[in-house]
Amino acid sequence: MKEDIEIPVVTGVYIAVVKEWDEEFLAKSWNSYIINDLDTTIEMVLVVTKGYDDKRKTSMLRHGIGTMEAKSSAKIEMLQEELLEMNNEFSVTFFVESKLYDKKYVFRKNTINENAFRDLPVMDQRGILVK
Repeated sequence: MKEDIEIPVVTGVYIAVVKEWDEEFLAKSWNSYIINDLDTTIEMVLVVTKGYDDKRKTSMLRHGIGTMEAKSSAKIEMLQEELLEMNNEFSVTFFVESKLYDKKYVFRKNTINENAFRDLPVMDQRGILVK
């Protein structure tokens, strides 16, 4: 029964945070992205985000991304500077070939900073990546 349930492991789908110019605010802002580094399309992508630490927590935000082509990325949300001092959790759910996948990605508090930048897959940018 329980041993008959297959829980697929998520690989090739990542969350990244980059610092980029924002035309609306005329300043550099931290933005989060979901990256599909798979060779296949992922469908019905849903991302739930929240921030927390020992004393505070943010509201949960839900982002319906929809379908993501292979080797693509999609913006999730902007992160305010105050949130970088908190743990930032991204719960991602999606389908591949009618199989449901689910994974939590966590940026630990104070790990989102320019010293942690690296080249990002799919995106022609540098940022922080959680696998």
